[in-house]
Amino acid sequence: MSNVSFSAYAALGSVQPTKTPEKPAQAEEGKSSGLAEGFSTFKAALQDAEQAAMQTAVSGADPHAMVEALAQAELVLDAAVTVRDKVVEAYQELLRMPV
Repeated sequence: MSNVSFSAYAALGSVQPTKTPEKPAQAEEGKSSGLAEGFSTFKAALQDAEQAAMQTAVSGADPHAMVEALAQAELVLDAAVTVRDKVVEAYQELLRMPV
């Protein structure tokens, strides 16, 4: 059997949060932005679902764990799509504003 690895979230691994200049009073070491945290959560949920699906398919692991991981990944994906839709809607509203 060949050892082929598929990764649906390879592009997320290369996403790095942009560094914005912070005000000196608000600069705290070790704090990440909410967006970077969201990407990390999204990536982790997809990784967990992929691992659970592979373990179930290959070694016959617990199918309930796979269903749970896939449901969690679906919830995270739905949240990401909702946020994306809101961002696109806000951008379109900005374009409609008279100058």
